[in-house]
Amino acid sequence: MKSNIGLTDEARLEVGQILNLLLADESVLYTTTRDYHWNVTGLEFDSLHRQFEVQYGQIAGWIDEIAERARAIGVGARGNWADLATAARSSANPGAGLPALDMLSELLALHEELIVQLRADAAACAGRFHDAGTADFLTGLMERHEKAAWMLRAQLETEEAETS
Repeated sequence: MKSNIGLTDEARLEVGQILNLLLADESVLYTTTRDYHWNVTGLEFDSLHRQFEVQYGQIAGWIDEIAERARAIGVGARGNWADLATAARSSANPGAGLPALDMLSELLALHEELIVQLRADAAACAGRFHDAGTADFLTGLMERHEKAAWMLRAQLETEEAETS
């Protein structure tokens, strides 16, 4: 059934594309965080193993919310892993053999890439597509990524100070 929610079909499709690209990028972050959870080693193993588990749990929830938002505006959510991997705009190094500090740096970079993208996407949804709901949703998600990035950055600053 066709949606009648005050968005043009063109706007719904464009916003749906934004959300589906975001699903792909969040899936990369989720998979990377899970990979690092499985492969972290070293003195900080226990704390990082638990930290990454909490983080991938949060990201899984965010992914679900994005898919639900895409459905709410009447556009399907891309869930096929091959489609997601092809569409993703970011990537990270595999966790096996990667030092813990590099894992933290990679995750920080992924969060920061998402923050920049979310800021641009929220502006496009509000301005070009007149979709205040999705703009608000993306802004809230951006704020969650900002908090995650801040915590990773603070952790890296502590780790750098200890190794200098």
